[in-house]
Amino acid sequence: MKKTFLCAVVTLLSLASTAKTPAEISIIPRPQSVEVLKGQFKIIGATVNCDQSFDTQSQKAASIFTNQLTIATGRTSTFACNPGIADAAASGKIKGIVFLKDNSLAAEEYSIEANSKTVTIKASEFHGVLYAIQTIKQLLPAEIYSKTSNENIDWVMPCVVIKDKPRFAYRGMHLDVSRHFFDVVEVKKFLDIMATFKMNKLHWHLSDDQGWRIEIKKYPLLTEIGSVRTGTCIGKDFKSDDGIPYGGFYTQEEAKEIIKYADNLGITVIPEIDLPGHMLAALAAYPQYGCTGGPYEVWHRWGISNQVLCPGKEITFGFLQDILGEIADLFPSEYIHIGGDECPKTEWENCPECQALIAKLGLKDTEKATAEQYLQNYVTNRMQKFLETKGKKIIGWDEILEGDLDEGATVMSWRGVKGGIEASKRGFDVIMTPNTYFYFDYYQTKDKDKAPLAIGGYLPLEKVYEYEPSDGIDPESFKHVTGCQANLWTEYITSNEHLEYMLLPRMFALTEIQWCNPADKNYDRFKADVANHEFKVLDILGYSYCKEILGDPSLNK
Repeated sequence: MKKTFLCAVVTLLSLASTAKTPAEISIIPRPQSVEVLKGQFKIIGATVNCDQSFDTQSQKAASIFTNQLTIATGRTSTFACNPGIADAAASGKIKGIVFLKDNSLAAEEYSIEANSKTVTIKASEFHGVLYAIQTIKQLLPAEIYSKTSNENIDWVMPCVVIKDKPRFAYRGMHLDVSRHFFDVVEVKKFLDIMATFKMNKLHWHLSDDQGWRIEIKKYPLLTEIGSVRTGTCIGKDFKSDDGIPYGGFYTQEEAKEIIKYADNLGITVIPEIDLPGHMLAALAAYPQYGCTGGPYEVWHRWGISNQVLCPGKEITFGFLQDILGEIADLFPSEYIHIGGDECPKTEWENCPECQALIAKLGLKDTEKATAEQYLQNYVTNRMQKFLETKGKKIIGWDEILEGDLDEGATVMSWRGVKGGIEASKRGFDVIMTPNTYFYFDYYQTKDKDKAPLAIGGYLPLEKVYEYEPSDGIDPESFKHVTGCQANLWTEYITSNEHLEYMLLPRMFALTEIQWCNPADKNYDRFKADVANHEFKVLDILGYSYCKEILGDPSLNK
């Protein structure tokens, strides 16, 4: 009897030692709850069944996943979508992978229960289905991302119980295509890696002093003239000029293609038309909307131009409304970003028409702001009211807080965290995007000679990961923080490989801040996940990335 008991204990201990623990599961961003059970589910050749009550987009996501299994494993997985699956699953009559609709779950929430015979996924709608699929793919060998078969791989996933949902509703990544242009193919690749790690907002910076990148049908010169600069400064020598024409823009049909592609990945594209500053490319095409009337030129250098739109001319507002009207009609997003940052007031101070409008509006210098800053508030508020007629809300950089700001605007805090703290106290919704933690155009390594050119600063992976959006914000105000985002400005990023290198792996740290509860973050675990699993995924998908955490800061993969 004692011998039998001891054998049983030894057997149980042996099984326990081979079972994976939550620490051995590589999932980024880390789920809210992970319980690893004994056993494995063999996914090769698994059938996939989907509850017919799911919407078409959810069913399509499950079908695409089935095809990925077939391609990667080299064994056919079949897909079916029929009524009555929930009852059949409950009775144990269906094996394999089952997607069940559970309306008690929030929109982006999901659960996964996997035993040796069945993987049951529950979600209420498309985003939950999508995120469950991404999690399952991370539980599988990295070759699941391959576009060729890998029949010699041990295609199993651990038996688990996962319950998961994001911490923040807004989980964004910004891409500047004005300073350097990235074509439709690269934008889609950018979206792909965002979706793989459960991000849901692309902030698309489409206009600036150095180039206008989106077709506006009523103003064709914006792209005919404003999209092309006749040269670019060399490196950080702003007095130099390579004399090489540089340009590019998206037609509205190309923009629709990207919007649709993003939507199928669960990502909303939020366009930015920066105003009233950073408008030199627009003024080069339509000089009548500036204070001096020009001549203007698409800027060859980086920085902040003093040449801005003239709010003293009523025709300027017609120009802006026409542009934003087309943007609002083109982009389904609830939000339009109108910039509002870095707008010098020098020309307004010296412009008779601007000063006349200031007098007419009764704007005066106060302890809080200058008359010219209040004039920018006037521009912001008019654009906000116009976009409301289009069913849109505005986002602006934290400069829009200077002076007065109408209720309903969302503030993007980029100059550190101060703007976000102030905005949340004043009752405005906030997206935290502080340059101190989330500017991915900064260097990732101290050894700058071995890294591609960057704007400056030093922002390693560890510092990104340590940021906590609630720091400095009282609990009552924190309810206004809807999420966070990192920004990727491209003054010094001239190629797709360079773009990806600056993004990765820092984007992985961003996703954990956006998704995870602070108590679930652990940098040592995260770094091991990146090095041991996610770098393999990037290699298979063909992305460039920084290897600083492996002791290799070089650009080459």
